[in-house]
Amino acid sequence: MAVNFVSLNVVEGEILGLIGPNGAGKTTLFNLITGLYPPSKGRIVFEEKDITAAAPHARCRLGIARTFQLVRPFPQLTVLENVSIGRAYGRDSIKNRLQAEAEALEILEKVGLADRVSEKAHSLTLVHRKRLELARALATKPKLLLLDELLAGLNPSEVSASMELIQSIRNTGITIIMVEHLVKAVFGLSDRIVVLNAGQKIAEGKPAEVANNPRVIDAYLGSETYATH
Repeated sequence: MAVNFVSLNVVEGEILGLIGPNGAGKTTLFNLITGLYPPSKGRIVFEEKDITAAAPHARCRLGIARTFQLVRPFPQLTVLENVSIGRAYGRDSIKNRLQAEAEALEILEKVGLADRVSEKAHSLTLVHRKRLELARALATKPKLLLLDELLAGLNPSEVSASMELIQSIRNTGITIIMVEHLVKAVFGLSDRIVVLNAGQKIAEGKPAEVANNPRVIDAYLGSETYATH
């Protein structure tokens, strides 16, 4: 089983880190939360409402958005068009194109893409495609934002800038669950951390508690990483 009786709560306004080895079930859990996969057992509850049977687009309109580890913009559309679509179809959607574009521009300014609004998505570098992926998710006006390895493939300065951006997003009131393999980043940003291994939750707690958990050190962090972080 990819996700085996994993139970967790996310508190409004927090950053929850989700870590574990490759194949632990992290992205599968995201797919369950966003409705891409139906769970064979259990329930998914959002703001006290059972959304287990809700379609992905219905969950988006409720305020759940995500980024993908492999970024998926509309390649032949411009940066502005990509984000405007998110604004037109998410929570509190806007059907007026000019208004959607105006709000999309504000989001692109926030993520550092204001100077690339007319570029086609396929022409962007990796870091800019990651920023566009984030902007598209933010355009849906999420209450809960799921970030799937947003920092993967970035250089140290890009990682640092992205960490500041994630923190600023949380400061606006958006709740975040982030899957990330960069231990320093996820431990530095998260209020709590959940650890998955082979589809099961093996630990949950404050970053310091998780870092000192022998099961986590053995399954994921390793003694060298543990000593460093």
